[in-house]
Amino acid sequence: MTAPRPVAAHDEATILALNNAHAVELSWLAPERLSHLLRQAFYARCIGEGAAFLMAFDEGADYDSPNYLWFRERHRRFVYVDRIVVDPAMRKRGLAHRLYEDLFHHAADAGHDHVVCEVNSDPPNPASDAFHEALGFVEVGHAVLHGGAKTVRYLARPLAPAP
Repeated sequence: MTAPRPVAAHDEATILALNNAHAVELSWLAPERLSHLLRQAFYARCIGEGAAFLMAFDEGADYDSPNYLWFRERHRRFVYVDRIVVDPAMRKRGLAHRLYEDLFHHAADAGHDHVVCEVNSDPPNPASDAFHEALGFVEVGHAVLHGGAKTVRYLARPLAPAP
C-alpha cells in the first residue's frame, strides 16, 4: 500500500462515499460541504483509491464544529482531527496508524503543539479509544452534544518540536 498522499479532486466522490458509509461515527456530508472542508483543511490525505483518509484542521480554520471550537477555546496551536476512516475491507493493515504518523510529522513541522480529536463515549467506540491511547492521546475533557444524543471524550497528544 502506498504512503499517504494529498487528496485530489478526483478522490472526492470516493471519500464522500466512504465518509457517508460511516456517518454514525463521522457525521454525514453533502458533496459541497466535503469540498469546502477539504479547502479549509490543514491536512487532507488519503491512502490508495479510497482505502483510508484523514482530514484535520488547525487553529486558523473557518470551521463551525462544536468539537473543533472546544479545542480552539483552549489551545493556541493545535491540529484537530475531524475525521479518519478506513474502508472495512482494508482494516488491520496499519493505514490509520500511517495517516496519524504522517499527520504528526506535518503538524510538528508547522510548529503546532498538539494533535487533538474527540471519540464518542456514548455511543461507545472502544476500538477508537484503544487506538488513540496506543498513539499517546490522553483525555482532556468531555461534552454532551445534540441534546444528549451523543457524548464525546476530548483527547490530545502533545507533539515534540520539529528538529
